[in-house]
Amino acid sequence: MSRPAASAPSNDDEGSSFFEKERDRLTTQIAAAFEDLLSQSNVLNRQLEQVAGVGRDFETVAALWGRFQDLMREQQAEVDVAATDPHGVPGTGTALAGRASVLDRREEER
Repeated sequence: MSRPAASAPSNDDEGSSFFEKERDRLTTQIAAAFEDLLSQSNVLNRQLEQVAGVGRDFETVAALWGRFQDLMREQQAEVDVAATDPHGVPGTGTALAGRASVLDRREEER
C-alpha cells in the first residue's frame, strides 16, 4: 500500500510559520524582560523610600547636634571675651591670678 502523498508546505508557509514562531518567542522574551524591569524598579523604589525614611529619622538628631554646636560656639566666644578681660574668668581662679599679676607689676614699677 502506498501512502497518500502529504502536501508539502510551500516556502511561503514555512517562512510565515517560522516568522510567527520567532515573533511569538521574541514577544514572550520582551514581556518577561518588562516584567523583570517592573519588579526591579519596584524594589529600587522601596529601597529609596527606606533611605529617605532613615534620613528623616536623623533630622532630629542632626538638629540636636547643631544646637549643641551652636551652644559650644557661644560658650567659646564668651570664654574668649573673658580671657581678654583683665579681671579673668569668674569661677576659674583666673580672676585672682590676674589680680595678683597686676599687683606684682605695680610693685615692680615702684
